[in-house]
Amino acid sequence: MSFIPGQPVTAVVQRIEIHKLRDGDNLILGFSIGGGIDQDSSQNPFSEDKTDKGIYVTRISKGGPAEVAGLKMGDKIMQVNGWDMTMVTHDQARKKLTRKNEDVVRLLVTRKSLENVVRQSMMQH
Repeated sequence: MSFIPGQPVTAVVQRIEIHKLRDGDNLILGFSIGGGIDQDSSQNPFSEDKTDKGIYVTRISKGGPAEVAGLKMGDKIMQVNGWDMTMVTHDQARKKLTRKNEDVVRLLVTRKSLENVVRQSMMQH
């Protein structure tokens, strides 16, 4: 993802649809997040730019809904069900992901491997 202050952010994104697993009253996504505008971005192991306060996937449960849907550790979550996630607190992000009345979570994510593939294909033309 390229970032130039004052310019629009460009990113290669992938759509991922996660069907939450119902466990009694709980809805399970099968992943954990880190980051947010209220967190110390220098501690984010997935961000090359240590000022990036985005929301990142920090853990995936083996065989869980997120893994089945194709989410990967290190993915940066750009949107959740149409809501912009680029400038939210950790708690705001968690609340958007765990809404009780939503059985499906539609994510827009970006990941390094996606950007690398696009960059390589552009160099070949």
